[in-house]
Amino acid sequence: MTSLVVATRNRGKLKEIQAFLEGLVANVYCSSDFENFTDTVEDGATFELNALKKAREAMRFTGLPALADDSGLVVDALDGRPGVYSARFAGDAADDVANNLRLLEELESVPASSRQCSFVCSMAFVTPEGCEQTFSGKIEGRILGEERGNGGFGYDPLFLVDGFDRTMAELSTEEKNQISHRGQALRQFREYLETH
Repeated sequence: MTSLVVATRNRGKLKEIQAFLEGLVANVYCSSDFENFTDTVEDGATFELNALKKAREAMRFTGLPALADDSGLVVDALDGRPGVYSARFAGDAADDVANNLRLLEELESVPASSRQCSFVCSMAFVTPEGCEQTFSGKIEGRILGEERGNGGFGYDPLFLVDGFDRTMAELSTEEKNQISHRGQALRQFREYLETH
């Protein structure tokens, strides 16, 4: 594939995707590479619906095949929150610091043994020819009481990965791509591109 637009302004996410598709897609663009690109209103009830909506709008705007994901943190003790509201858990203009702080505040009275959670990713690929495919991934973990690690973004410094003694923010890019929710979905997407 010559060109692909990824419907995101998140440079951390774009970097992960570019690394994963190296050698398979020549040019990987993001929303910020296009003038007047309007962000999608993520009003879907599920990660998959939001991903499809973003991919469709990015494809229509650019005329290029588009990839979009909606991913987030699902915390058992918070009845699945923040879920589809992960990026704006602390408000529409919230950044990673504010979202992490709100998460810690909401879990303050929850013991470490009851902080199970998962990162969930739904990814959608849409082409101008009308092809629509979705892919998904999930990784289990638990929320720590304080941040650890300088890599990653979002909730990564608080997410202790099951089977590891490290947070997502303490994993190398290669390790993260091997096990993460987005890595799982991207692996499915890569396999799809290789066979179609």
